[in-house]
Amino acid sequence: MQSMTGYGSGRAALGEGHVVLDIRTVNHRFLDTRVRLPSRIQSRTPTIERVLRARLQRGRVDVSARFEGQTLPQPTLDVARARSVYQELGTLRDELHPGEPVPLALLSSVPDLFVTSREIDEAALVSALTRAAEDACDAVISMRDKEGAALAAELRGRLDEVDQSLGALRAALPSLVESRRTRLRDRLDALVADRQIKLDPSRLEQEIAVLAERSDVTEELVRLDSHRSQMLDLTDNSDGPVGKRIDFLLQEMTRETNTIGSKIQDGSVTPHVIALKTSIEQMREQAQNVL
Repeated sequence: MQSMTGYGSGRAALGEGHVVLDIRTVNHRFLDTRVRLPSRIQSRTPTIERVLRARLQRGRVDVSARFEGQTLPQPTLDVARARSVYQELGTLRDELHPGEPVPLALLSSVPDLFVTSREIDEAALVSALTRAAEDACDAVISMRDKEGAALAAELRGRLDEVDQSLGALRAALPSLVESRRTRLRDRLDALVADRQIKLDPSRLEQEIAVLAERSDVTEELVRLDSHRSQMLDLTDNSDGPVGKRIDFLLQEMTRETNTIGSKIQDGSVTPHVIALKTSIEQMREQAQNVL
């Protein structure tokens, strides 16, 4: 089992320096990648996204990159072009507003004033970005494994609580039916005594049997135990993403528990139903971060 929370950093040599990629992941229903690269290499975003899609299944993935040292050819000012542009701006100034200063800062908005002395080695850049992304993913996966082990231990503990609550409910059911039979008979006896009505014992037993059938939760308990066993198997033996399957099982466990609560409205079993709901809700919160 893996968590969707993780962090990893990868670095690879490039030129006379290194390119460094940092990856942070959090929970998300699908794989949502957000790659932020320096403007000079934004066109290489698909290179990193391919690595992410191949290595990470679910979660929101935020990637940032930075350079350390002289990794790329440094841009230099095209002095001739800058001088020409500034002179043209001065001519325009003389025509429109003579005497108005022309700030040099205007040149910063002029495109293509800075040029590189040589082209970027695209093959080397792609190779470095790929290596850094793969190393960062390895670190993320390692952290996800550790977080996943902690989540699995937490879920197993809650599943043990569910098992205890189910056992308590099973133990309480026989006495619950007998208690309801006794209460119904006492009420009917009192009613018969007040009104001097003769009660048919067979009809009483029929009504008791109907009441017992309506409050029978044997099927719900069996299904709950089945869901619990499936979840336990997923926490112990999962090799791939299981978060969506666990979420489905917990939804079903919630539904069965609600049915039990509505069928058996008795103070003697209410604490066990509440304990069951609490354990399931705590698991649902934890499961939101399971890959």
